Amino acid sequence: MKERCPIDGEGIFALYKPRGITSQRAVQIVKHWARKKTHNKKIKVGHGGTLDPLAEGVLVIAVGRSYTKNLATVVKAQKEYRAEITLGATTTTDDAEGEKTIVNHTKQPTHQVLEDVCAQFVGNIVQTPPAYSAIKINGQEAYKRIRRGEHVVMKQRRVQIDAITILDYHYPVVHIKVVCGTGTYIRSLARDIGATLGTGAFLSGLVRTRVGTFSLDDACDIAFFEG
Repeated sequence: MKERCPIDGEGIFALYKPRGITSQRAVQIVKHWARKKTHNKKIKVGHGGTLDPLAEGVLVIAVGRSYTKNLATVVKAQKEYRAEITLGATTTTDDAEGEKTIVNHTKQPTHQVLEDVCAQFVGNIVQTPPAYSAIKINGQEAYKRIRRGEHVVMKQRRVQIDAITILDYHYPVVHIKVVCGTGTYIRSLARDIGATLGTGAFLSGLVRTRVGTFSLDDACDIAFFEG
């Protein structure tokens, strides 16, 4: 991660979004900086590919209309993540924010069993997005409907997962690297791995390390734009 950012006004770059803030908040911080830098109060600023508040890592930011037009292409690029999955429980949000339910099971999965299960999710697979997500249902985000007490049914969709590598496993915590296509929810992947293992699981940590050619090493520290 770079403490200083090479951008001088308009451009497209990787920002390191810290854990605890929304992607939209990160855009607002950059927009405030861009308005002062360019003396243009109407300057366009956008991001390519939302990261949940509990996630951190590469968020592609575009400043200026000629660059924001390219974000649709960026969103379609291959992505890479480092994920922490906790076995033995499920949550209402499929991550650490939700209400937790302990799942009773008799055996702890071996490393080999975990590898075999992860292999089942590599390829062009069907995935159900988390109900607590920004996917719109009849024009409004699913999570907003749930918070109002509405019953929400998420439609399955096909996503591409190119590789899953187990980096470390000491029950109940698993660390994996995931290389995938656009639209893949790592929360859903964690939930589905746990369901297949019979242990339940939720996503307890997530770092996006790459979006296309934008990598974590090249990402700008958000503090650069706050100063």
